[in-house]
Amino acid sequence: MSLVSTGELVARAVAGRRAVPAFNVITLEYAEAVTAGAEAAGSPVILQISENAVRFHGGRVEPLARAAAGVARTSRTDVALHLDHVTDVRLLHEAADAGFSSVMFDAGALPYADNLAATLAAARWAHGAGLWLEAELGYVGGKPGAPASAHAAGVRTDPDEAARFVADTGVDALAVAVGSSHAMTERSASLDHGLIERLRDAVPVPLVLHGSSGVGDDDLRAAVTAGVAKVNIGTALGIAFTRAVRDALQARPDTADPRHYLDRGRAAVAQTVRELCSVVAL
Repeated sequence: MSLVSTGELVARAVAGRRAVPAFNVITLEYAEAVTAGAEAAGSPVILQISENAVRFHGGRVEPLARAAAGVARTSRTDVALHLDHVTDVRLLHEAADAGFSSVMFDAGALPYADNLAATLAAARWAHGAGLWLEAELGYVGGKPGAPASAHAAGVRTDPDEAARFVADTGVDALAVAVGSSHAMTERSASLDHGLIERLRDAVPVPLVLHGSSGVGDDDLRAAVTAGVAKVNIGTALGIAFTRAVRDALQARPDTADPRHYLDRGRAAVAQTVRELCSVVAL
């Protein structure tokens, strides 16, 4: 078991009619926790570093990416490294040298024609650099500067449009809008499983579900059964980590050793990952 490519893990998931879980990591402790949780669940996993996380680390992608890759190489399960929600072309062009095997290029907030043009250029560059590229069509809720609700009229991914988009851009996977929202702290999202099935039948590449922290276990299982092959999870880890750190500091307010509370946060994230892997990786 070691560092493998995202494309390989997603292809395995498609062949097995299941999904591979993909978790966003912000620090080294997150990467350690995600791999530990995946090992405990006996699941492969994708470590995702978002453009926002890169911004948090001063705009430098390589330090966290190299640390995450080091964790992956020593893991007892197969782990891939993915650069998530990239809007900055400069960051896209740093992906291969930083050790990523895949990128999600996010032009989904643009009008269709502009999304297509930007994604086509990104896909051509990525494939030339040996990278697997995920794109987005439709509006996945919870992002600024776009419709307020994942249930607003016109925001869901249209199967016919998705088929044209994939054919015209040559992307390797498509993130679709089917009712989930980013940054949800309650698991109350309602997915359109019929739409997922229609997208699966219309689109010749794997489907990706974003905003999965807000989706309940039964809905996640149904989404995978309907055709989702990659499930992205981020906020759920932040909730677990922050709650555990807060509890640790309340129990020992005089502590001066960050290892005391970081260890609690890491353990909580690992448990959350283990539980979600057991749901997603059917």
